[in-house]
Formats: sequence, C-alpha cells, structure tokens
Amino acid sequence: MPLRFFFRRTRSAQGGPLPRGKRRRRALRIAGAAVLTVIGLLVASTAANLVLERIERSNAAAYGEKVRIDQGTVNVSLSGETGPTIVLLSGLGTPAPVLDFAPLVRELTGFRVVTVEGFGYGYSDMTARPRTIENMSEELHSVLSKLAVDRPYILAGHSIAGFTTLYYANEYPAEVSAVIGIDPSVPAGMASAEDPAHTDAPAPGNFWERLPSTTGLVRWAAAVGLADPAGDNYTQVEREQMRMLASWNYGNEALTDETNRMAENAAKLHTLRYPDNVPVLEFLSRETVNQQPEWLGSHERQLLNVTRHELVVLDGNHYLHWTQSKAMATKIAGFLSPAGTDP
Repeated sequence: MPLRFFFRRTRSAQGGPLPRGKRRRRALRIAGAAVLTVIGLLVASTAANLVLERIERSNAAAYGEKVRIDQGTVNVSLSGETGPTIVLLSGLGTPAPVLDFAPLVRELTGFRVVTVEGFGYGYSDMTARPRTIENMSEELHSVLSKLAVDRPYILAGHSIAGFTTLYYANEYPAEVSAVIGIDPSVPAGMASAEDPAHTDAPAPGNFWERLPSTTGLVRWAAAVGLADPAGDNYTQVEREQMRMLASWNYGNEALTDETNRMAENAAKLHTLRYPDNVPVLEFLSRETVNQQPEWLGSHERQLLNVTRHELVVLDGNHYLHWTQSKAMATKIAGFLSPAGTDP
C-alpha cells in the first residue's frame, strides 16, 4: 500500500473534515442550543421584570395629582403661586413629562406652571380613545377647565406637542394668550394633504410595541442609563423615577395609537397657521437644525402670518429643556413681559 494513501486515510479518520451530513447536524445542534439559550434568557428576564414592576407599583409614590374627565384620568402637576399660567405639553413618548420638564419648571419663577401628562404618559391612563388631534385637544381643554386654570394661558409644547398647540390655539383662541415651542414639529413638513394614505386608520393592537418592555429589555437599558437625560439638572431621585416609568409605559396602547396617527394628524393640520394676533416664541435645537436642512425654514414659513413671533436657536439636542432651561426661562420671561423685551 502506498504510504501517501495510508497517511491520507489516517488523517481522515483522526481529525479530517466531517462528512457533510454530520456537519449539518452539528450546526443545527449549535443553532438549537443558541436559540434555547436566548429563549431561556428572555423568559428569565420577563419573569424578573414582572416581579420588579409589581414591587415598584406597590411601593412607588406617585407625583402630581389626578384629574378625572369623561375619557379617563389624567395626571397633572401644578407649580407656582402667582403670575401668568404656562401649560407644558410633552413630546411623543416622553415617559414622565412632569419629571422631564422639572429643570424648566424650577427656572420659571414668576409663573404658575401646569404640566399635563396626556393619556399614555406618566401616571395618566394608558388606554384612551383614538389619538386624533381633535380628541387630544378636547381632552386637554377638559383638564384645564376642570382645574379652573385662569384664562387666557400660555401653551408650551415640545416636539409633537407643536401639533396640539397649533390646533388648540385655533380651536380655543380666546383662551390662549401666547404659544411657546420647544423644537416643535411642523405639520407641513410631515405630511401631504393630497396623500389619502395618511388618513387610514392604524392597525389595532400593540403587542410588538410592548414586547421590549414586557421582556425587561427597556428596564435593563434604562438601568445602565441609556435613556437618561443629558446634563446635570436632574436629581438622582428624578432620574430613577424616569427610568422606572420608561419601563412601565413603553409601547402602551395610547402611545402606540398616537404614534401611528402622526401622519394622519399632520395631514389635518397641513395648511393650518397660528392666529395672526397670538405671539409665538419658538426655541429650535441647533443639532436638529444641522441634521434637518428644512427644519429652520419650515418654522419660519409657519410663522410668516404671525404679527409677533421669534425663533431662537440654542445649542443642544431635541430636548432643549434638559440643558438650556435657564436660558429658555429668561427668554420666556422677556418675551411675555409687557414690553416684550428681555430683562
């Protein structure tokens, strides 16, 4: 027998490549083990998350006060004793608006401040009727009426709440003395009135949206600070509460419906402008302006008809109130003063 044939047989028998069928079975076993490991980790994470959430809900002290309206229960926070009233409205998906606005509220001395957590936010109900701009504005009006807030008041909205301030100022013009935008969304830049697809009703259900929360993924991400606000203007207690509510509220039913109706609501507001005589002050994020070339222009065009308006570009990300609360409060006080100039 030739030696090269003997050595070839020996190498194959001792450590050569496995036959194709065996390689396939081995790969399947490894893949199966990996899948089972992932499933096991998700099951353990889900169980731990449910236990922790149950403990948190039984021990955590809720902030604010509850206001009961026909559509459900809305959580609000009231600050300040004297001065004009500013109504703060959060951006889409903000887990705890009262806490999120805390640095700005602390700087708004000389104002009464009402922070409203709409359905799907903070400690408000997580289910609601369809999140159309009409329904959300009507609910806000009901809450402010129930609180007997002095009229007229100033509406201040962050991000997607720019839709609400725009619609509300037109629907209830006698009740709005001014509008403040915090990097607000502009409907004209998000939808086309000619696109009928934007008015389609969103699909029901929020199983997939809730899954990251149910399995604990949101909790663990929040625990390591991935969702923490920038800057150092929050207390440790506030940060811990925000992480907790991020886990509780992520992907809830009301928020999912609001998200799915953004384009629909934008289409409804596509051609709407603020009333000519309502003063509007808008703070724009320099980061957003740099990332979205049309951001500044779309805001300028939206306010062309407004007799008294001002756009202020500040350094920072979309959540300007995280790091620019002091500068914003100073500008707000100046803009709303009788002379309309900075102090």
